[in-house]
Amino acid sequence: MIGVAEHDGSIYNENGIDPDDLHDFKKHSHNKGIYGYPKITKNYMDESAIYHECDILIPAAMEKSINKKNADKLNCRILAEGANGPTTPIAEEILAKKKVLIVPDVLTNSGGVTCSYFEWLKNLKHVRPDRMMRKVKIISLKIKI
Repeated sequence: MIGVAEHDGSIYNENGIDPDDLHDFKKHSHNKGIYGYPKITKNYMDESAIYHECDILIPAAMEKSINKKNADKLNCRILAEGANGPTTPIAEEILAKKKVLIVPDVLTNSGGVTCSYFEWLKNLKHVRPDRMMRKVKIISLKIKI
């Protein structure tokens, strides 16, 4: 891992960032963020770290974070979608012209996408969470017998 971008900025170190050390820093920082992490080469107050050259970029936080405003600035060979729908259709076209391989969220984040789908279905039918658990308990009892 050579870069991380979050709500309060982004950090970059071409020699690598220790994820455990960064996690400890975040836990004890006043804003619970990454800005100010000392063991880096560059500290940005925006998402600039995502534009450094890398093999794999993993947008893992929110929808439409890779869009027409920033897709052309990316310098990765592979974009592995960790969030649900992080890349807009226009950004996909831009990245395809740059020959960036896009691994879609349904493959890289299949568990999260599947859970989101079931939550969406539950919300459409206005099913309370306690009713869903009751069904799970009944199914579990049937399996044990």
